[in-house]
Parts: sequence; structure tokens; C-alpha cells
Amino acid sequence: MESLIPVLKWVGGKRQLINKFVPYFPDTPFEMYCEPFLGGGAVLFFLHPDKAVVNDVNPELINFYAVLKSDCEALIEELSTYEYNKEFFYTLRNLDRDAKSFAKLSNLKKAARTYYLNRTCFNGLYRVNSIGLFNSPFGSYKTFNLYPDRLRMLSSYLNSANVQFTNGDFEKLIDYLPDNSFVYLDPPYDPVSKTAFFTSYSQTGFSKEDQIRLKNFCDRLNERGIRFMLSNSATSFIKELYKDYDQKFFNANRSINSKATNRGGVKEILVRNYK
Repeated sequence: MESLIPVLKWVGGKRQLINKFVPYFPDTPFEMYCEPFLGGGAVLFFLHPDKAVVNDVNPELINFYAVLKSDCEALIEELSTYEYNKEFFYTLRNLDRDAKSFAKLSNLKKAARTYYLNRTCFNGLYRVNSIGLFNSPFGSYKTFNLYPDRLRMLSSYLNSANVQFTNGDFEKLIDYLPDNSFVYLDPPYDPVSKTAFFTSYSQTGFSKEDQIRLKNFCDRLNERGIRFMLSNSATSFIKELYKDYDQKFFNANRSINSKATNRGGVKEILVRNYK
């Protein structure tokens, strides 16, 4: 199967860096692929492994992928009825303001909402507030691109492979993994400055303490001989935190940001426990 194209826009997505990553993926087979911070899924869909467990703390994101796998045609049919205008966007966005009513929505309608908002919100900036409500504004694009063929291709892969979805904290993934696994970690990045702080993919955020927990998780993987590769911003804190592991550095362009002044080149680090 050829590499697949992700359908969700995601802050920090790795689609643009995939070709740079290729020389650093494991050069021997692995039994299971694991991705604790799934996001847009660029690496999953590039590698398209036969067996995988993928996770994200955002329940609406995981629900979208689950519905894409189980009911792709119904998802496309639902989305094809959606109007593209500001009024409809805010009507759809505001559905989660009433928790009881939102809870009654079917998984299909929630998945369609996630996809529509992601593809039409301002600059593709998926963002939630402190109580978990989607709060990115309308994007004013020329049109809403549904991409039904891409959706079908991803659904076909998810149904042909053994891909398990989980929704929760990354640490629990250790229990799913055989020793011959490969884990790719793409957490919310350590901020390069106080004004560049963005971890609002979920209401819980991702703190310095979480970065340290993640490093300890990587140490546990290493102790078991499980190969891992991790991406992050190349801050002094992250470089020092992973000083005992192999480090490579890349320049990446970040075009998805709420402020134009925060877009552009940033330096990223790639950490591995294997050569």
C-alpha cells in the first residue's frame, strides 16, 4: 500500500517532515507499531503497519478515527449535507456548550462535527479551552474540501490492518506492547518561549512535569529493549532531558498557528534509543 494522506490538519503535524524521518525509522521489522500522541496520524499513515495501537488524550479525535474505520460511507454522506458558511460553523461548534445534549449525539455526528470544524476553522488550529470546548473561530476559506477519496483510503487501511484505538494518558500504552515494538512519540512540544506556549489540543494541557513523565516512560521502553523515536522542540530543557539518547535536529516550518508572527521556521529534535 502506498503512503496515505492524512485528512486532519494538526498543529505540529509531521507530514512535511516525513521524508526527513525516513532514514531514522527502524531498519529491521517490528511486531507492533505504537503512537501515544496520534494527532493527524501522518507517521501512522506513512508507515501503515499491519499491527498498531494508537492513542490520543482527545476523545473527539479518537472517535473520529473509530467512525472513519467503522462507517466511512455514512460519515461521507453526513458531511455532504453540511453547509459551508459562518452561521452553520458556529451552530455546529456550539453544540458542546450544552453537555447533556452533546452527550446524546451519535458517534457518527460527533465525528462529522470534528472533521468539519477541523477543515473549516481558522488556519486549521484545533484548540480547546480549559473545560474542553472547541473554541477556534471560523476560517473563511473559499470552500469546504470533503476529500471523500482520501477518507475512503484511510478507512480501507484501518479495516485491512489490526489498528487498536485508545483514549487516555500515554503511560498506559506500555501494557499493550510486545518487546519487539516500535513507538513513535510526538507530544505537545516544549514551548520555545513564554509567548509560544501552545498545548491546547486537550483541556489538560501538557506541562514540564508531563515532559518529565514522558522521558521516564521512554526510559521504561528502553529498559525493555523497545525501540522509540520522539519528536519535540529543540529547547535546552528537552536536549538536557534526553542527553543520554541519540539526537538529531531538523528545521521545520510551522504554517498552522493562530498568529502569523508565530509561523515560520523552528528547530526540532528527534530522539532515538537505537542507531
